Amino acid sequence: MYFLIFFTIHWYFSLFFQSVFHHRYAAHSQFTMSKGWEKFFFIGCFITQGSSYISAKAYGLLHRLHHAHTDTEQDPHSPSFSTNIPALLLKTRNSYHHIFIGKTIVAEQYHKNLPDWASFDKLAHNWMARVLWGAIYVAIYYFTVTAWWMWFFLPITFGLGAIHGLAINWWAHKFGYRNYNNEDTSRNILPIDILFWGEGYHNNHHQFPGRANYASKWFEVDFGYCMVLLLNKLGIVQLKKANLT
Repeated sequence: MYFLIFFTIHWYFSLFFQSVFHHRYAAHSQFTMSKGWEKFFFIGCFITQGSSYISAKAYGLLHRLHHAHTDTEQDPHSPSFSTNIPALLLKTRNSYHHIFIGKTIVAEQYHKNLPDWASFDKLAHNWMARVLWGAIYVAIYYFTVTAWWMWFFLPITFGLGAIHGLAINWWAHKFGYRNYNNEDTSRNILPIDILFWGEGYHNNHHQFPGRANYASKWFEVDFGYCMVLLLNKLGIVQLKKANLT
């Protein structure tokens, strides 16, 4: 029971920060927030992503390139140019890492309004921090698992940030339904997206990348957008007028 509680909380809190801060805010600027709240979200990402911490700035650049070059050879993580899931995971990791260390120079046009806290990224991205988080996860598993098969979830916990991204980058370009016949392979993977809080409406998102609500059909519910609406009401973020409907 305690293991299930931990895994579920970790899944959704990590997903919250990645969806709201990395994707909707850093990559797409669908709302604004103060520098103080930016720092709060940076720290929240570190706590919830842990050993799989992702730089919001590097992720923002990576994802903007994905939208600019979807399903072409310039796409940093298109399954159209990867033969299997491990190959896509490795390609995405290398694309991200090269952007983070500056090996890949991204055109200035993609840098607008990106959150940047270089000193914190240097600390959170350090291999020692990743090892420490890994040790914490092993300790949590040691005291909460009640069956041997539960240990198979440990690699997911180690790489949760990457796993969330991989699910969309692979699955939502391979399987699912399409509301829009745009010029890419994007698909919606779940009619009611509980597992990914709206990120699974990938076809809708590629059709309207600047729209904060990823749901389009009557049966689709974007729980991530519901959370952003709550943050907007609390004054933590400020949704652009076009995204309030």
